[in-house]
Amino acid sequence: MSNNSIGKTFLVASLLCIVCSVIVSSAAVKLRPTQQIMKALDKKKNILAAAGLYSPDLSDIDGVYNESIEAKVIDLETGDYSLDVDVASFSQRDSAKDVSTSIEIENDPAGIGRRSKLASVYLVKKEGRVDRLILPVHGKGLWSTLYGFLAVDVDLNTVKALNFYEHAETPGLGGEVDNPSWKAQWDGKRIFNESGHLKLEVIKGKVDPKNPQAMHQVDGLSGATITARGVSNMLQYWLSDDGYGKFISKIKAQGGLS
Repeated sequence: MSNNSIGKTFLVASLLCIVCSVIVSSAAVKLRPTQQIMKALDKKKNILAAAGLYSPDLSDIDGVYNESIEAKVIDLETGDYSLDVDVASFSQRDSAKDVSTSIEIENDPAGIGRRSKLASVYLVKKEGRVDRLILPVHGKGLWSTLYGFLAVDVDLNTVKALNFYEHAETPGLGGEVDNPSWKAQWDGKRIFNESGHLKLEVIKGKVDPKNPQAMHQVDGLSGATITARGVSNMLQYWLSDDGYGKFISKIKAQGGLS
């Protein structure tokens, strides 16, 4: 077959595609276990960040996590701990995709469609006592679903941190949810008012420190109104009785975290 023939050109191109496909597929299969390990390590890193226990020079992430974090699974319908679930293998994200282990959300301000009937929570322990509670949260922004961890103090009303570990919002606009100065504003904000009503929100513009509601408010994101509204809607949903609200109420009624 002539080197200049159309048939040989297609033959060489086809063989090249097949060889490249085999190489890429083999690499993907071979690297999958490593990818899963790195994914689990990244999740632990982000939980430790929400717990205030992570720094860039931390080398033993697994060790600090195992020493300081106790993972549990709760039933969102009842607010009780679910004791018959393997905490180590449970995936709230995977559970939300299965119609047998999830529910369709009717009033869906967070724009997530379905949620798992069960959810993970993380107790942060220091010197043998619970220091804070970490709640996984997610909701729709402008271009993507934002996934993060909300850390709450032992009073179950004071925010300690809000960190996002996955999203595809516009850099410099909605992507400012990763800005350290914006994230720092969450520390100390109150979730509920004195009457127990959920008030935590991201407002449009700057928070007026003289406003009595300032303790519940965080500055908006300039040029990213939809992303900021998405963060508010996400927290409004997950902190309500449709999310972690029943669990929080039960823990308060029992005298707090232990």
